[in-house]
Amino acid sequence: MKCPYCGYPDSKVIDSRPTDDNTSIRRRRECLKCGKRFTTYEKVEQLPILVIKKDNRREVYDRDKILKGMIKACEKRPVPIKVLEEITDEIDKRIINSMEREITSTEIGEMVMEKLKNVDEVAYVRFASVYRQFKDINTFMDELKKLLKENETKK
Repeated sequence: MKCPYCGYPDSKVIDSRPTDDNTSIRRRRECLKCGKRFTTYEKVEQLPILVIKKDNRREVYDRDKILKGMIKACEKRPVPIKVLEEITDEIDKRIINSMEREITSTEIGEMVMEKLKNVDEVAYVRFASVYRQFKDINTFMDELKKLLKENETKK
């Protein structure tokens, strides 16, 4: 590691510890030439994941969009934000652990709906109506009928 003070290309590590959020390592270093100390941070390099939208545009994956969409669907519903954050974490881990560099917005939407269905059915229908772009009341009713049928089979 190059010294920020004198530019010498070598240093020794005096202390290493994880950061508070455990996403990187903090290293305290000392220059082998001038003896000055400095801190570096080491973290895993993550390649961006791209989301393929319905119109084939690509944009960088943003987990906050998942959370914002669920918050909107759960507006005025008795769903704690903590539950939505946990769902977002689960979906985020699933996407990152898939090791794929691209994912479709359809796949993400299906994951969200799968989770919301078990948390709040009204929020699920709200999310589905935007996500699936219900064109008329019949499409909306078809989704409700599917939901009712699933509930009957669970009993």
